[in-house]
Amino acid sequence: MTKSGLLLPEYDLETASTRRALERVPDGQFDWKPHAKSGSLGWLATHVATLTNFAARAIDHPEYDIAPNGETPKGVMPATSQAELLATFEKSSTEARAAIARCTDKMFDENWALLFNGKALFTMPRYMVIRQFMMNHLIHHRGELIVYLRLLDIPVPGLYGPSADEQM
Repeated sequence: MTKSGLLLPEYDLETASTRRALERVPDGQFDWKPHAKSGSLGWLATHVATLTNFAARAIDHPEYDIAPNGETPKGVMPATSQAELLATFEKSSTEARAAIARCTDKMFDENWALLFNGKALFTMPRYMVIRQFMMNHLIHHRGELIVYLRLLDIPVPGLYGPSADEQM
């Protein structure tokens, strides 16, 4: 089986779970933070909605510089509504899935680099970039999002089975 063939079923499972979490993010609370040092609900949900962008960037280019020529890294503008979050996620996740599907094993084995002002922060095979810095990163921040929802007393979706709010 190809590497994309191995990744896609897991990708589909994780993006479906992510979509269910994003569907619970309530309009009108995007500025809420659980702590002064935490990101806002809107920032975190937008980060989750856009993390799959990383797949196409890593597959379609040999490297990515987050601060080219010493520029300040550009952040993503937080969404302002659940509808905007879901539209952003649908676009990003659809493009990422297509990129993973078209990536050959040879491409997955090639090194990819994340740069900061021209200096490599890390270099590793694309397959590991997709697994670690897209999939694992997405799962991690989705978990944070679930905690935010719980703290706001919003019923959380089941991700790998029923949640306490969705007992069978």
